Amino acid sequence: MTGSARDSLRGRVALVTGGARGIGRAVALKLAREGCDVAVNYYNSHEEAEDLCGEIVAQGRRAIALQASVASPESISEMFEAYGATFDRLDILISNAASGVLKPAMEMTVKHWRWCMETNALALNLLARHAVPIMPAGGRMIAMSSLGATRAIPGYGFVGASKAALESLVRTLAQELGPRGIRVNAVSAGVVDTDALSHFPNREDLLAEFAERAPAGPSLTPADVADAVFLLCLPEADKITGQTLVVDAGFSISG
Repeated sequence: MTGSARDSLRGRVALVTGGARGIGRAVALKLAREGCDVAVNYYNSHEEAEDLCGEIVAQGRRAIALQASVASPESISEMFEAYGATFDRLDILISNAASGVLKPAMEMTVKHWRWCMETNALALNLLARHAVPIMPAGGRMIAMSSLGATRAIPGYGFVGASKAALESLVRTLAQELGPRGIRVNAVSAGVVDTDALSHFPNREDLLAEFAERAPAGPSLTPADVADAVFLLCLPEADKITGQTLVVDAGFSISG
C-alpha cells in the first residue's frame, strides 16, 4: 500500500508483553499488519502464543513466543537473552501484561500489594532497562493502563493504585529517555470485554453501564485499543510523550 500508514512501521520490531490474549493479542496483530516483526511474551498461555505467532508469520512477518514473568527481574533478563537470539533491535515495547487481586482494600495484604505493584508498575521499569540499549532513536514504549488509575472502582483498589503508579512512571521515563529520541506513553482503556473482565463479579453491570454511558459506544473492543496504540507508534506522534491516552468511547466524561 504505497503512501499508506502501513509503510510507516515496516521493518520495525515490537515486543508485546501479555501478548497471547485479549488486548495484547489485538495489539500484536495490529502491529504485524502494519509492518512489524513481533515478539509475543506470555506467562501461561503457551498454545495461544504459538498460534498467534503462526498468524503473524502467515502475514510475512517474523514472530517468536517468549515465556516470562514480567514481575521477575531474572525472568525478564532471560526473556531478553532469548529475544536477542532472533532480533538485534527493539523499536516498540508494549508493556501490557497485568495481574492483580479483586478484593476490597481493607481485605488486602502486603503480598497482594507487592504482586500488583511489581507486575503492573515495576515491570515497565525492568523492561525499559533491557530495552533501551537496543532501542534506536524513534523508539516507542507504551504501557497499558486503565480507568482505575484515576477512578474508584469497587474491588479494584490495589490494581488501580498500581496503574496510577504506572502512569507516574511513564511520565518519569518520558523525561529521562526523551533525549535519546524514545517516546514513552500510556494507553488507558475503558471497559473491554476480555477474559480479564470475566474475573469481575459485576462484569454484566460494568458492560451495561458502559453501553448506556459511552457516547461513542455501546462497546469497546481490543481492536479499538490496539488502534490507539498504533497511532502512538507512528512517526507523526513523535512530539507526544509522557501522556496517558484514554480510549473509552467517552465513558469517563459522561457522569
